[in-house]
Amino acid sequence: FFFRLLPHKPPIMTDQAILLHQPTDNVVGESPAQGPVADDHGAQSLAVRQYAPPLRRHHMPTDGVVSLKKYMASTGGEWRLPDDWMDGPQQSMRGFEDTYRNIVDYIVRITFRIWDDRDVEYIRDTYGAESHTFDDFGLQFGSDKVVQDTYAAMTAFSDIECVAQEVIWAGDDEVGFHTSHRVLIRGTNDGPSKYGPATGRRVEFVVIANCVAKDNVIFLEHVLYNAPAMLEQLGFDIGDHLQKMQDEPPKGWPLPEALWDQMRNAVKPPLPISEAEPVAGFDPDRLVRGAFAAIWGPGRTPAALRAYYADDVSVESASNRKWTGLATHCEFLDALTGAFPGVCPQVDEVYWTAEGAETHVAVRWSAAATHAGPGLYGAPTNSAVRLWGLNQYDVVEERIAREWMLFNEFDLLLQLKSARSCFADAGYIDVAD
Repeated sequence: FFFRLLPHKPPIMTDQAILLHQPTDNVVGESPAQGPVADDHGAQSLAVRQYAPPLRRHHMPTDGVVSLKKYMASTGGEWRLPDDWMDGPQQSMRGFEDTYRNIVDYIVRITFRIWDDRDVEYIRDTYGAESHTFDDFGLQFGSDKVVQDTYAAMTAFSDIECVAQEVIWAGDDEVGFHTSHRVLIRGTNDGPSKYGPATGRRVEFVVIANCVAKDNVIFLEHVLYNAPAMLEQLGFDIGDHLQKMQDEPPKGWPLPEALWDQMRNAVKPPLPISEAEPVAGFDPDRLVRGAFAAIWGPGRTPAALRAYYADDVSVESASNRKWTGLATHCEFLDALTGAFPGVCPQVDEVYWTAEGAETHVAVRWSAAATHAGPGLYGAPTNSAVRLWGLNQYDVVEERIAREWMLFNEFDLLLQLKSARSCFADAGYIDVAD
């Protein structure tokens, strides 16, 4: 569900529909029944919007009744699975199995059942034949590949655990529940994996999975696995594995333009909620969009970020990077954006869960950029690259106190590796640059 050790072989899609499309020969797990397919993007997009329309302001929970913190209150320690889940608040869950009390209960318990109870085949009940999962390497279609990768992960890590850290949610059983599930993955590599033989090493890293679920089925997912963190903890050389994947890339990689557009625009509102439905006073949508403009734009300084961030903000990012404070935050952002001058991410989706004095916000974003500057990734290649990410924020007193920022770093490294190899073949630069 959240952790697939084997690189995917995503399909190549030729339209922007999420549920209605014509599968190609590259689809992994083809639909058993082909429904009507529209001839133009407009009709297809309309059909998609009818099934999964973008969220509106009234879809954001404001009472804090259904939250992970309250759900896990009785555990008294690490959040695994409470004994009193049957006493939790009942939410309208039309179309879901009767056993689930609310959307947080659904997300936590299907994860626990699949991973802790090792009921891998239950994935087929929670991912439909036309489910779409976007990850570092593209799109996989249906549930078969999810099942295969889950079995592979359990072979490589027999004691693997998925520990819930946060579930931000919005929506309802009519438009679909949108959830952003932050999970701590941990386990011992005591079996073979695609990356090599068992190492005996422990791994522990964060994954974020943003899902849309309706009628007991997750039909859309954007998930980032933090692969560089896992490979480093296993003791593997990331460069070696980039070379292997360059030599034998996942099917469908790099993404075709239509698939990239589809991934970015899935359930994206036509206008930001803060513009379409403006409110006086504090607005989480306006806050995070303002923060994005400040952190990615020119003139980024700790003073400029104070309008959005607490001075002692704590941040966790891809590859298990961690830091505290606005000055260090700016240093990392300078190094990241310095590699991609002028990069201007678009915010694809924002939703939030208010819980007392805190508001938990989920953001999905993406950007097309050019690797034209020095920074985190070595000498510039002047190649076009794609970045996308999943962020979570804890907002206290109208400022960001904690941030989790994952992005497609392994995919990005593979894009740059391929660019350098192409230039080296042409005699322009050394592959080792």
